[in-house]
Amino acid sequence: MVSAAKLRFGEVYRYAASKDPVPPAVDGFPNFHHITQTPGAPRVQLESGIDVPALCEGADGKRRPVVLIRSSPWKAGSEQTPWHDVFDLDNGHLHYFGDHKAEIDKPLGGSPGNRALLEEQPLHQALSEAGRARATPLLIFRSVTRRNRVKGHVEFCGLGVIERAERVVQRDRHGQVFVNYVFDIALLDLRQEEECIDWGWINARRDGSLTLKETHRLAPESWRRWIKEGHAALPKLRRRVAAKAVHKTRDQRPLPGSRQERDLKQIYEFFDGRKHDFEHLAAAVAARVIRGKGAEYREGWLTRPSADGGADFVGRLDIGSGTAIAKLIVLGQAKCVLPNTTISADQVARVVARLQRGWIGVFVTTGVFSESAQAEIVEDRYPIILVNGLLLAEQLRHMANESHAGDLVECMTKLVSSSPAEVMHRRPEEILLF
Repeated sequence: MVSAAKLRFGEVYRYAASKDPVPPAVDGFPNFHHITQTPGAPRVQLESGIDVPALCEGADGKRRPVVLIRSSPWKAGSEQTPWHDVFDLDNGHLHYFGDHKAEIDKPLGGSPGNRALLEEQPLHQALSEAGRARATPLLIFRSVTRRNRVKGHVEFCGLGVIERAERVVQRDRHGQVFVNYVFDIALLDLRQEEECIDWGWINARRDGSLTLKETHRLAPESWRRWIKEGHAALPKLRRRVAAKAVHKTRDQRPLPGSRQERDLKQIYEFFDGRKHDFEHLAAAVAARVIRGKGAEYREGWLTRPSADGGADFVGRLDIGSGTAIAKLIVLGQAKCVLPNTTISADQVARVVARLQRGWIGVFVTTGVFSESAQAEIVEDRYPIILVNGLLLAEQLRHMANESHAGDLVECMTKLVSSSPAEVMHRRPEEILLF
């Protein structure tokens, strides 16, 4: 097996309409079709969003050489694509919507991309090493804008493993509701390969004279370890990027003139003068943030106005299952303030003071957290999650795009009117009984 060209994490590749594989570079960018060519085999393509090359014969049976996934962020939030794929590359997570659409006259799961990923899911979640060994690697890309072009350039975002698939209800540009699949994909650590994927691995998977075991010699170490150890090893195999624990206030604010700035202003104005309604929104966003990594979270209730004692809503985080389960109380604080307002260390400390052993705090605000508040949390290792205005706006935008055709006001109105969290006068400990 001979090593071939390499895809590098974060590198932008020219995806030219000509698809000419000969030149190594096009317009000053590495040529995608040159890097990904396999002599004698059909080219891989990204037009469809989920590219599913045909099965090929190997020395030990049929296998699919690769599945390529592309997201188009420039379409997100548009009438054509109101939902957003979520790329959390620093934490090795992709939330990706499948390719079913309202106009597709096939059963759910019958579209080519969804069908391929659903066929892969049992292999990616196989309990045996032999089952996982037959899984197809997922290579992730997203379209990026270069030289004022929204098409023709893609960024390589890594190697993925399917963690779960679930059905979601979406709405298209005509307001028609349809059911689709959304896939949670773990992105694997590529540090041992200097953030690269050797395309020779994919060529080897297309080589009919080689067994799967032989092709694994060119696979990244994290892929080989995942095959051997399974999903239990994902926490240590997932891509992680060290980040500063304390963020400057300017980094917590949306960029001037950005969509997030407009959204955050709209959120504040919607709840200005009725701050208790904001607690419904804060509880929903807190639940979404906590569940974002696959945690089991149960929404509880809201506390009575002006009598919260440092908590506005109560929830529960469940870790484990069956008899092997731990239930953790979550206390939430909600502060709807002007977006340029800074939340002080004293305000965060009010929530921290309510936490007992084994409890977790969540502070959701339209403002930002002071550096001293963050530093105190880091130094004293307080178990509290901080959701600033920028993150709040981003999460609510995802919710609006996924379920309300991008209508932020409709989304906020629905969250308040149909919130499962009732206003109750109960001790937080009572949520452990439900």
